[in-house]
Amino acid sequence: MNFGYLVSAMRASLFITCYNDTLFPETGRAVVTLLERLGVELDFHPKQTCCGQMHANTGFRGEAFSQAKRLVRLYQDTETIVVPSSSCVAMIRDQYPGLIQELGNAELQQQFRALLPRIYELSEFLIDRLGVEDVGAYFPHRVVYHASCHGLRGIHLGDRPWRLMNKVRGMEQIALPNLDRCCGFGGTFSVKNAEVSSAMLAVKMQDVMSTGAEFCTALDNSCLMHLGGAMHRQYAGMKTIHLAEILASTEAAPAEALA
Repeated sequence: MNFGYLVSAMRASLFITCYNDTLFPETGRAVVTLLERLGVELDFHPKQTCCGQMHANTGFRGEAFSQAKRLVRLYQDTETIVVPSSSCVAMIRDQYPGLIQELGNAELQQQFRALLPRIYELSEFLIDRLGVEDVGAYFPHRVVYHASCHGLRGIHLGDRPWRLMNKVRGMEQIALPNLDRCCGFGGTFSVKNAEVSSAMLAVKMQDVMSTGAEFCTALDNSCLMHLGGAMHRQYAGMKTIHLAEILASTEAAPAEALA
């Protein structure tokens, strides 16, 4: 199935995030497969690093300033940036304005203001920028969707993930009880507040496992790593998978998680 007609000379840069690059490279490959199938011409800046969220959240302001400046200057001439992580997009939208203002560099502030409207989380890019809901995906499994806090309350993704999943052929969506509950990860929160994080995870796992789904999906691999770790420790039969991998999956080329 060819979806190339859906976009016209669309170019985009993939900001894969350090988390995905280091721990979940299959997500990056899935994003490339998906967007190229839709006719998007992708490029990748090999000099990209972290968005600086963990530095900002733990008080390392100098490092956070450095990462913010680096990202803005690296992508200032980019047409569109796609980020398969609502957590990193929330960092850029919520914390960069204050960080960059604090630096007092007028040129950098202007570059950031020009760049910000061109930065999209993956589901936003597909629906808001490309105007696509049916991406030609096939995933014949029972799936439950976990709405990460950054996606739900940070950048307000709304119903975009469900609109995309509704068009995936063969997939059975199962509603997650208490959807708005946090999984307890929160990046460095899970390290600094391990007992609270574990308690939150235990409650979340009860909801997730009650669905009887085969896969739990989300738009943040950080949450999925937290949930997946609990599944592994409990010898649960459920697996985790980033939504990008579901959307990239077809009958001819199933998701890597199925290999």
